[in-house]
Amino acid sequence: MPTANWYFDFVSPFAYLQLPALRALRERLVIEPVPIVFGAVLARHGQLGPAEIAGKREFTYRFVQWEAGRAGIGLRFPPAHPFNSLAALRLCIAAGGGWDAVTAIFEHLWRDGRSGTSAGELADVAAALGIDDASAAIAADDAKARLRANTDAALAAGVFGVPTLALGGELFWGNDATPMIEAWLADPRLFDGAEYRRIAALPVGVERARAARAEGAASP
Repeated sequence: MPTANWYFDFVSPFAYLQLPALRALRERLVIEPVPIVFGAVLARHGQLGPAEIAGKREFTYRFVQWEAGRAGIGLRFPPAHPFNSLAALRLCIAAGGGWDAVTAIFEHLWRDGRSGTSAGELADVAAALGIDDASAAIAADDAKARLRANTDAALAAGVFGVPTLALGGELFWGNDATPMIEAWLADPRLFDGAEYRRIAALPVGVERARAARAEGAASP
């Protein structure tokens, strides 16, 4: 079976919304979930997240809630967003980083609408994953190092947003790219067409200066 990496951060509702599609894709692909720090990705590219832009924030939340209803996915926003997801990411790694841990933490945050910024707020889901001392698990040097390595690997692979599925040398960004993944699986030469080649080399007509963001904005 083909293999793929799924780069995600628990702060992203779109990653949560993609979980059912990933379950279906996992019947055809070996997909490795890779938790990363979205804030570090934004900092590297000098970008703001969608929830940090007035107007876009409100529309994004409305769209997420609408999309969940349209897809029949239970969703309730956490008490605050965006939130610091480091504790949840490290807990996922400490719990083995498999799909059971990924799903349980996403459901804690996005299905049940609970907080997850500290060991105390994650204690219930940690216990369900077999971790009695959530504080120690989240503070473990191994979990911190793995999260940092995951984020560095994602940046090296060209990841610029979450969720991103890296498959066969291609990056598929966002929940709404799921049909594109299906199309590529049906025809791996999909992007070899003349127009795809042309737009891949399209020159930049105008470029605006971007404000640099502090590298320390979100440290894994």
